[in-house]
Amino acid sequence: MFCLRRFLFSPRSCQFRKRSSDSFFSQLNKCTNEDQVFDLVGKNKTKLSEKHVETAVDTLWQFQKKKPELLRNVSYVRDHPHFLILRILAENKIESMSNEALVKMLYNFLRFNVDAHDSLVEEIVVESWRRLDSLNMPELSRFSLCLYEQQMFYSPLMGQIAEIVNKNLASIQDARVLSVLMISISGVISQSFRDRLIQKAEFLLDTVDPTPLNHARRFVHFLRNVKFCHRPLLHKCNKVFLQNVNQLDLDSLGIILGFYQLLQFNNTEFRLAAKEKLTEMMDDCTSTLRFTRLFAALAPMAGPEVREQLIETSLLMADEFDHLQALCMIEAMQEMACRSSQLIQKISSVLLKYLDLYNPAELTRITQSLIMLRCPNPDLYTKLQIQLINHLKASIIPAEISMLIRTLSVLHSSFMDEVVVSRIDAILPQCRLSDLSSFAAAIIKWVRRDKSTRQSPSGLYGMLLQKVNSCAHQRIEKANDLDLLLEEMKYASGEWFEEVLLEDAIAAFQRLKDQITWTNVVEFSSFLTRTSYLCPPLLDRIAAVILQHSDKIYSSGTYSLLLPFASLNYDPPQSEEFFNTCIGHLSCHLGRFEPHLLVLLAFALALAEYFPENLVTAIFNVEFLAKLDAQLAILPDTLNRRVRLRLMELNRAVCLECPEFQVPWFHERYCQQLQQKSGGILGALHQQIYRLLGEILGGSHFAKTSALTPYYYGIDFECILDRNKKPLPYVEQSVVMAELETVHWGQDGQFVGRKGLPLGAQRIAVEFLDSKDFCKNSEHPKGEVVMKKRHLEILGYRVVQIPHFEWNSMELSSKDAWIEYLKKKIFEEV
Repeated sequence: MFCLRRFLFSPRSCQFRKRSSDSFFSQLNKCTNEDQVFDLVGKNKTKLSEKHVETAVDTLWQFQKKKPELLRNVSYVRDHPHFLILRILAENKIESMSNEALVKMLYNFLRFNVDAHDSLVEEIVVESWRRLDSLNMPELSRFSLCLYEQQMFYSPLMGQIAEIVNKNLASIQDARVLSVLMISISGVISQSFRDRLIQKAEFLLDTVDPTPLNHARRFVHFLRNVKFCHRPLLHKCNKVFLQNVNQLDLDSLGIILGFYQLLQFNNTEFRLAAKEKLTEMMDDCTSTLRFTRLFAALAPMAGPEVREQLIETSLLMADEFDHLQALCMIEAMQEMACRSSQLIQKISSVLLKYLDLYNPAELTRITQSLIMLRCPNPDLYTKLQIQLINHLKASIIPAEISMLIRTLSVLHSSFMDEVVVSRIDAILPQCRLSDLSSFAAAIIKWVRRDKSTRQSPSGLYGMLLQKVNSCAHQRIEKANDLDLLLEEMKYASGEWFEEVLLEDAIAAFQRLKDQITWTNVVEFSSFLTRTSYLCPPLLDRIAAVILQHSDKIYSSGTYSLLLPFASLNYDPPQSEEFFNTCIGHLSCHLGRFEPHLLVLLAFALALAEYFPENLVTAIFNVEFLAKLDAQLAILPDTLNRRVRLRLMELNRAVCLECPEFQVPWFHERYCQQLQQKSGGILGALHQQIYRLLGEILGGSHFAKTSALTPYYYGIDFECILDRNKKPLPYVEQSVVMAELETVHWGQDGQFVGRKGLPLGAQRIAVEFLDSKDFCKNSEHPKGEVVMKKRHLEILGYRVVQIPHFEWNSMELSSKDAWIEYLKKKIFEEV
């Protein structure tokens, strides 16, 4: 009774009764639409307090929030004269507002698209900044979101918020508050702070059950912002999405799929569920806004029939698309490799109409998509070039300038002029390696396009390229942080990078190799694989880190860690222990791997001559292959083709090297399809070798070009020598060669021989190896070359390899020298 009496007579109770008895609040509670609120504001405008203003604005937003997006009338509310009264009153009463009211007011006004430079918004931001240290975490979270929406990603104010979050991270127990803060401050955090935030997010996901969808979505949004595919957190968020898949609407599905794509995270179960839900929504997407969102999410992973339906609907709606919808369409068409010339022409016409409305980044995306789709619209390309140059003249941001120049260079009608030269020259010292790589690639393209420059390599182009090279070398020489250097290298690629910068980059990484740790070893391994550069000290460091910290590395990273060793054909010290550690790590987590990744991983191990029985058994069974087929149907075309090829090569490797596993060969038809698609035209060098072989063997009928072996290995040339090393005429056996009945296996699973050859005769496979068959910096053959030789020998061939650096050397500069070289290779003693 005493407690009740104390509550009834407390000041807070009085305040509550005062508010409840306030006629304005009681009338506001009865309002059912915006006009009634505005009538009430108009009648009471001279006596409205800050609480009245706060509640009125919040009520107006709640009305909008309850409406479907297409039915909201935000602009009507924002432009209403009585809304202007609320804005003026709010601005006059800012200092008397509580922290909660102040931040909430800012949030609501931004919902009504009040301009960030409006005096009201600026005043609230300044006042909130003054009170920053007194804001509690929910208030700080909402305030940071408002700043993020105003694109203040890198402002000092956002930096101060990040510092407060850093100090108070341990006390944050609300996943909603944390996820909003993580997104907002993502542009101003260090790598170590990023890792602590991720660790906290994982902890909250594990302790909050059930986790609301929006929390998980924001955590994935954060990973997208920091461009970090942290798989443990992604898998936990993905689990939340799958548990609540029926609650996901079109927008949520599209956003999540977009995040996954940018993070290169493929989850079959979610994509299949999303595909099914999106397909069910097709009949409901009758507005252009909803349809374009559906098209972007569904078309890239839809089957042929659904794609055709989407394309037909697109053609009917195209004239109604606004500029952002047209952009959404062209990017989705690029992703799905759209072949509908009618739709490409239609969307390009819409883009041409709106081209003045796009910012530089959007123009870049449009250009890239049009080029990839081979859009035949000269007027659009001409106007694109004009717009890009106009933006280039005005831009002062290095990353934007490099983006614009890279984009201009892919337009075939563009040439480097004084504008381009001056923009590059002005910002070179500020540029990252990725920007410098873009400049170099663009300059090289323009050099090749402009015939007049070929006569004067030391002219304008040459001098500018030398400056770019000099800046790049200096930047690498000064690098003292491996993670930062690795980040800059992520987007540096191409001919210029390999010829000018790669050696320097490897030298810098060797200098910083002690900074390779379990946290960055996966990304560093990917870099070495991408460059095809064999550097034993760096590979040895990777192996040492893995052996020491294998338990800390997430299972899916195993593929990236194994790949450089397998593809570059390199065995580190303690090689067996290294590979067994990796195999043991993946064996413990076989169920976590996506089907396509398991295939790629097994092929990488096969390159290194490792065939774990549990891995082979996990892949070559009906249930797994059914899952793989379902996944392949929703993977991007490029990845789809790569995985299918690797599965065939893995099937072949297991059949040849591990017949005891009794895995059947089931890729006959697939290989025949590949063979039909491949061209049979010999290049000049191969024609030269073929003619010389004819002279050596006694006629062209003693050699076969582009021969096929059992299991469909293609070899450049094949000849047959009898037991006395005399050439035998080549009899056309293409059908027999493709049939596995010609292969004899013994009871112990060992290869016995081949039918159709005289006793003691032997097949010779002559293979020309060009530069792509060797590591970038050496004469060391890659893993696939070594595997092919191994397999051909199992099939009974003696393999003769002709490396390009031997064939094109000074020692072999005459016909007689080439003939002598081939004779020695073919007729040498085994």
